Amino acid sequence: MTTHQLPAPTFLLGGDLPLNRLGYGAMRITGPGLWGPPVDRAAVLALLRQVVELGVNFIDTADMYGPFVSEELIAEALHPYPPGLVIGTKGGVVTFMPGREGTLLDGTPQHLHEALTGSLRRLRLERLDLYQLHRLDPRVPAERTFSFLAEARRQGLIRHVGLSEVSVEDIQLAQQHFPVASVQNRYSLFDRSSEPVLEYCRAQGIAFIPYFPIGGGQMPSTGVAEQVAARHQVTVRQVALSWLLHHAPNIIPIPGTTSLVHLRDNLRATGLHLTAQDMHELDTLR
Repeated sequence: MTTHQLPAPTFLLGGDLPLNRLGYGAMRITGPGLWGPPVDRAAVLALLRQVVELGVNFIDTADMYGPFVSEELIAEALHPYPPGLVIGTKGGVVTFMPGREGTLLDGTPQHLHEALTGSLRRLRLERLDLYQLHRLDPRVPAERTFSFLAEARRQGLIRHVGLSEVSVEDIQLAQQHFPVASVQNRYSLFDRSSEPVLEYCRAQGIAFIPYFPIGGGQMPSTGVAEQVAARHQVTVRQVALSWLLHHAPNIIPIPGTTSLVHLRDNLRATGLHLTAQDMHELDTLR
């Protein structure tokens, strides 16, 4: 991969949906611990409207956020949706109570049918532009899960299918059932364990949507990122997002925030052009 590449402004999801390359992750708009409604519902609704007004046209959510609360808030704030807005949601992770240890997965066709129809109802849509399998359930043969998603796509309930937290081998197996439009793995300037998956997605024309694109708020102090930020008179957060945009043209970061100030700061990263020297220095943070 080249060490310096000016960011392309958009990416065609599935070859036909143009996404502005900085999206919005709607995980944090729920209550504490991803449970229940937000403390200030009116403020969250206003923020979601600002997200779209500021030019973001891709919002990422999941049925487990709340659970269900994030999807409901998005519909309340934005429906009827403006032309060009793409909402991607996820299913396959089940949460029954706040604070429960571990993650309960359910990749059975029965559960995914309920999850998919529930997301359509809450988002007030007849078809989801992007539906992502939140996690592979190791208790269910992947072929069963993928066959259900392929059938839902044939029925017109899903336009494009994506995956989350998968390996290259998982993607290749899924591609035997349907075109994989997106992959959502943990990835950032400070965590590049999914680099082989990113490279495969780039070669295949698959959108790579890194979650925790700035380290989940836990950005280590490296000195290097701080020096680059100082040269450009921006924040390390903006450098981390800009590095993603420069690193590969199929990366679509989805930073999440409930702060309008942070939202605007994040979006300014799209106008930050890192030099070859900047990229070389940042690339050493492996």
